[in-house]
Amino acid sequence: MSLEIGWFLTVPVSLVAGVLWAGFFSKRPRPAPPGFVLGGITVAFGSLVLSQAMAASRWLNSSPAGVGDPDGEYVMMAFAELSGVVALLIGAVILISRGAAVQRSRKMDVPALMNH
Repeated sequence: MSLEIGWFLTVPVSLVAGVLWAGFFSKRPRPAPPGFVLGGITVAFGSLVLSQAMAASRWLNSSPAGVGDPDGEYVMMAFAELSGVVALLIGAVILISRGAAVQRSRKMDVPALMNH
């Protein structure tokens, strides 16, 4: 349980620290936004985690045999559901940002080459 709580706290903090480090201290130009494949995989992974965590939560609510402390396990399933929702949201943000970048790139005026 402590490993799950530690993961739940350290991953967002390290992601924010990495974004701030890359944003303020990097001399390189901004990278291209992630692609549609990464967004699709993230959405698929988030939906898989969320669906499995919800199924396990329903199973734990039915007072299953062999589970000593269903309350502790139910809290872990709540963390898993939350991580599935976060993965779904991140995948949606990736897909939306990539779609917006594609739309912006299509609206750019590119001068035509002239043959001399």
